[in-house]
Amino acid sequence: MTSGTDAAAAPALQDLKPSPRMPLLFLGHGSPMNAIEDNGFRRAWQSLGTEFGQRWPRPQLILCISAHWLTRGWWLTGMGQPKTIHDFGGFPQALFDQQYPVAGAPALARQLAQQLQHPATHATLGVDPGEWGLDHGSWSVLKPMFPAAEIPVLQLSMDYSRPPAEHYALGRQLAGLRERGVLIIGSGNIVHNLRAIDRSAAADQAYDWALEFDQRVGEQIAQGQLDALADFQQLGQLARLAHPTHEHYLPLLYAAGAVHPKDAPQVFNASFQAASISMRSVLWG
Repeated sequence: MTSGTDAAAAPALQDLKPSPRMPLLFLGHGSPMNAIEDNGFRRAWQSLGTEFGQRWPRPQLILCISAHWLTRGWWLTGMGQPKTIHDFGGFPQALFDQQYPVAGAPALARQLAQQLQHPATHATLGVDPGEWGLDHGSWSVLKPMFPAAEIPVLQLSMDYSRPPAEHYALGRQLAGLRERGVLIIGSGNIVHNLRAIDRSAAADQAYDWALEFDQRVGEQIAQGQLDALADFQQLGQLARLAHPTHEHYLPLLYAAGAVHPKDAPQVFNASFQAASISMRSVLWG
């Protein structure tokens, strides 16, 4: 298993206390409606949230990497009260009414931005003072997990112009945060092809190519071949079918980069939505 702990020591962010190593999550978020529908995916997120403070310490900070914030360079949200972004269309008003009034952590964002580096250029990260916020890749999973909105949240953008290996490399830099009370969540989907969705499909139904890609990635995760996850484009047409654009795959690479050698993966929500969206989720730790 490849570890990120040799890439960065635990950052000494001033307002974060040392802690037992926090778990690490990749969540398949799927349809925005999962945030409000009573289904198995949302119930799994709710159940997971109850284990913090019992099985694991309560996070001091949550760092989300969502498929839905794509930028040039890498940025951290730096506002005190990040807005809830409804970055979708064609859904019921009840979904647009959702708010997640959680605090940000501007001082920590500035510190962390100075400690993290672009993998290729070694430039430090930027801090967004207010243009973004929390998109549905973040709040749709956080609200079921932590409905009280009491834990500050930062969101990290993704530079879509950079190769997958650099996203994995930046994830390696995040590893030390887990020992400072930070819960890292990558939120995307292992298979995500909106052009091929079949809304009539059951949760155990998916296209053959979707099942094959999901299984291959699942095997790499189970076997600890985490650095190989960045090579998914070598699968050619299979990868192009699974990801006509690959922004939903990239958050997995950040999570994989922050895995510790002793972390064992636990898979849940291992089914599909609409035949072409894998909801496979992984907990390490």
